[in-house]
Amino acid sequence: MNVVIVFNHPYHGSFCNAILEAVTTGLEKANHTVDLIHLDKDGFNPVMSASDLKAFVNRSAVDPTVIEYGKRLENADHLIFIFPIWWELMPAMMKGFIDKVIFPGMVYDYSEKGMMKKKITRIQGVTVITTMNTPRILYWSIFGNAIKKALLLGTFWKIGYKNRKWISLNRVKMVSDGKRKKWLLQLEERFSELK
Repeated sequence: MNVVIVFNHPYHGSFCNAILEAVTTGLEKANHTVDLIHLDKDGFNPVMSASDLKAFVNRSAVDPTVIEYGKRLENADHLIFIFPIWWELMPAMMKGFIDKVIFPGMVYDYSEKGMMKKKITRIQGVTVITTMNTPRILYWSIFGNAIKKALLLGTFWKIGYKNRKWISLNRVKMVSDGKRKKWLLQLEERFSELK
């Protein structure tokens, strides 16, 4: 299976980087191919320009990086997104990836009735892994579970991907090193069993 990981965290020493390593190790143990899109290392420009927006209307991307990312998604059997939650949302580069790459004519299209439908049918699942310091109950009850609503439902459910999962690691700075190590082992094991 070819797994595309879309990663966004600027600091190499972050817990998100440790998650990336654990997930990659698990996938490689299961003999999956890993294609890493590292938005920070690529210097991805998340800003939707006037030409990008015109391309959106015409269903034909113009940014060469976006076109390359789209081609890589065409070869994916599974997508994994790894990023921190800052101020209850994803960082700008990740939001820009969704805006500019999850694009009509590339990842999805419209039916004759105007409904969204997935264009890349090879993708069998989407997994989102996030870190945050907000307690889970507060994120859900006070802040409205923004990532689930915007990304899992408002993007991938709307396009038509049924197999969607969110792994939310909460209170990351407050838990013990032992707890973080346990999370990493669980992630490595989980992705070594991905089918």
